[in-house]
Amino acid sequence: MRWIDTIEELDARYGAPPEAARIKVTRRLTPAYARWIAASRFCLLSSVGPEGTDGTPRGDDGPVVQIADPGTLLMPDWRGNNRIDTLRNIVRDGRVSVAFLVAGSSTVMRVNGTARLSDDPALLARFDRGGKQPRLVIVIAVAEVYSQCARALIRSGIWARDDSAGLPSVGDFLTEITQGAFDGAEYDRIWPGRAAETMW
Repeated sequence: MRWIDTIEELDARYGAPPEAARIKVTRRLTPAYARWIAASRFCLLSSVGPEGTDGTPRGDDGPVVQIADPGTLLMPDWRGNNRIDTLRNIVRDGRVSVAFLVAGSSTVMRVNGTARLSDDPALLARFDRGGKQPRLVIVIAVAEVYSQCARALIRSGIWARDDSAGLPSVGDFLTEITQGAFDGAEYDRIWPGRAAETMW
């Protein structure tokens, strides 16, 4: 196996990026970038900590983040599985990257920055849903933002297909991992109702 181990070798294989790739990076949200992110209901949040990296999907039935100002994004931490891997990383390191997607668009918007966690009552109240509030809000300080090349989504045809037929379920995963000790079929049976009752 041949490895590329130096930046010089890497640069030699790729060359300089085109002008559009160089000028698209901004240190704050431009009005157009803000409009695009405000339309996103789904993102992938990446963090880093002592145990390594973590990537987690985040989604909402409206904007997945609120834009506090051109340099600050607010992401509610709604109910999940309580592993809190990302939150632990943020407490210990703070560096994050977020990839925002909008259904039907081949554009991906990337934000790199640092995050902190807040349980400030006024901040939690911004996300109130009929008396339900997130336990925390992830406050992201934007360091850079830019649109990502669309080729990956175009190549995948992600919005024009459904490849899910016949795939194993989460219950199947858990049954396999535990060699049958966990009742995955029961987990799958009750999951839709449990999810509906505990969405927020």
